[in-house]
Amino acid sequence: MSPLSGRHIILGITGGIAAYKSVSLLRLLVKAGAEVQVVITPSGKEFITPVTLSALSHRPVVSEFFTANTGEWHSHVDLGLWADAMVVAPATACSIAKMAHGVADNMLITTYLSAKAPVFVAPAMDLDMMAHPSTQANIALLRSYGNHIIEPASGELASGLVGKGRMAEPEEIMAALELFFAQEIKGHALRGKRVLITAGPTYERIDPVRFIGNFSSGKMGYALAEEAAKAGAQVTLVSGPVSLRANHPSIQVVAVESARQMLAACQEAFPTTDIAIMCAAVADYAPAEYAERKIKREAGEAPVIHLVKNPDIAATLGAEKRPGQTLVGFALETDHEETNALDKMRRKHLDMIVMNSLQTPGAGFATDTNQVTIYSADGSTRQGELKSKTEVARDILQAIIREREEAEA
Repeated sequence: MSPLSGRHIILGITGGIAAYKSVSLLRLLVKAGAEVQVVITPSGKEFITPVTLSALSHRPVVSEFFTANTGEWHSHVDLGLWADAMVVAPATACSIAKMAHGVADNMLITTYLSAKAPVFVAPAMDLDMMAHPSTQANIALLRSYGNHIIEPASGELASGLVGKGRMAEPEEIMAALELFFAQEIKGHALRGKRVLITAGPTYERIDPVRFIGNFSSGKMGYALAEEAAKAGAQVTLVSGPVSLRANHPSIQVVAVESARQMLAACQEAFPTTDIAIMCAAVADYAPAEYAERKIKREAGEAPVIHLVKNPDIAATLGAEKRPGQTLVGFALETDHEETNALDKMRRKHLDMIVMNSLQTPGAGFATDTNQVTIYSADGSTRQGELKSKTEVARDILQAIIREREEAEA
């Protein structure tokens, strides 16, 4: 059985010559057992007719916000909640720009903005449009939002030129979707569990305009939250200042700024938590005093900022942990990685620690990828490869699930 069997898939089609390939993609999706709702832009209908798409999907095609002759409203919000995944293929330069910047002027873009599910984008355009800095910046922006970009191929294009810009073949797009769903945590293994996750940096204020912080983007913590929610958990995500958003309806975001605020939020949620994952990059120190007004350069010599230790959130929860709870920490190291990680796990009474190194290219702050080693208190070690933070999140959660199952056996 295909991993897509029974899945709800939105197929978004925009106005590009590659729209003819979308027909083959639609046939493959339906053959795999997926329920497919086609959403097509007005210009997309110039390349492929809704009649063809409706006949293959066995559902009316959605293009406008309402049906002209009946006034029936098409709810992009309901579609976004219905879908298990959204695939935009082809994605033209225009639609990519609108998606990247939230220009909600058609049904496809509003559906994308309302989607709670993962979004896959298959660009298709001429080689110069594809290579243009504005298009590359927009694609990078979509990727930074957590969208999956299915890279176009090189070959002969509609213009007669040869280069990168051909939409990936339908079989390649299918393979990407099947791989994604095959790697999901199976069986809703966390159904009924409460999971607490911290993410992002903390900011420790010096004065109204300055703070002590770090470069954490929150991507790893948010990926963990999304994957835990998809596995059935009710997730409390205590987040420092980041530019991300949580998509899954089972994620409750508690926004904080400082380490002390994060500790208070964690202590409130921890008593009813089954699994706590301390992924945030918490500032170790805070200014001893806060200046109510901006410290001026002209005031004289540079100020001396005295620091005090922030509370250790993981250690505090480790001391409060009760039987049946699982507490997982993170260790971002620059040297003596394994020694430092194991020492932190022991000192803070953690059940597991996830170590990543700033020495590893593609791992660490603000990247879309990570490479981790997972150490358990029982002495077992799991060495991972460099992969997307979504895949790393699945690996971490699978390791936690296995440990809990073994403990309960």
